[in-house]
Amino acid sequence: MRLRVLGCSGGIGGRHLRTTSFLVDDDVLVDAGSGVGDLSLDELTKIDHIFLTHSHLDHVTSIPFLVDTVGGMRERPLTVHAQPATIEILRSHLFNWSIWPDFTEIPTPEAPFLRYEYVELGSAVALGGRRFTPLPAVHTVPAVGYLLESGSGSLAFSGDTGPNDELWAILNRLADLKVLIVETAFSDKERALAEVSKHLCPSMLAEELAKLEREPEVWITHLKPGEIELTMREIGAGVRRHRPRMLQNGQVFEI
Repeated sequence: MRLRVLGCSGGIGGRHLRTTSFLVDDDVLVDAGSGVGDLSLDELTKIDHIFLTHSHLDHVTSIPFLVDTVGGMRERPLTVHAQPATIEILRSHLFNWSIWPDFTEIPTPEAPFLRYEYVELGSAVALGGRRFTPLPAVHTVPAVGYLLESGSGSLAFSGDTGPNDELWAILNRLADLKVLIVETAFSDKERALAEVSKHLCPSMLAEELAKLEREPEVWITHLKPGEIELTMREIGAGVRRHRPRMLQNGQVFEI
């Protein structure tokens, strides 16, 4: 299983800053932020599945353009996998005919360009020898992270989350955990904002990683533009054991 980082920023501002999106092999997206727009038309047509962590715009913004662009080029609908509450938000506030057409009815309800499939915490979705399992997340809207398993190793993505004891308990049971991608959206001077928005800052990240008993590679995502260097310095000073590194667009993981 190959995971390619299409976007890992908490904002925009130049080609190197794209919001959250990961391409797994050539047919699965985990989140669909602005980084999806850098894919070629041929690459876009190959995407069959999108696993969403939550409904915030920086994680779903490319879905409307993706389905509108390639829907008529495909032989089967694009499947969005998400929690029921997330799907209801998409139905009500995005694909609602006012913001964007409802592609679950286009060209017909019987043969649409887009379909939804519910996911449940802890219940794996198997696709071609790969497993995608929703992990608990603590955010301002219903949210999950994901565990990706290839059979020879696993990668965990926290999604957007604040302090999350349940996540660490699950990860501590994984003997084959190779990579952890975890968010840290704000610097420590913005800790109050991180707490109210249910994100992490470096001091909170240190508190959370102290609960991790495994030794995967740890990569930091969702850094806010304008605070990237400061936040990474604070992480480097406060988190010694796991030596977290900054995730980069274009980075590839083989699991």
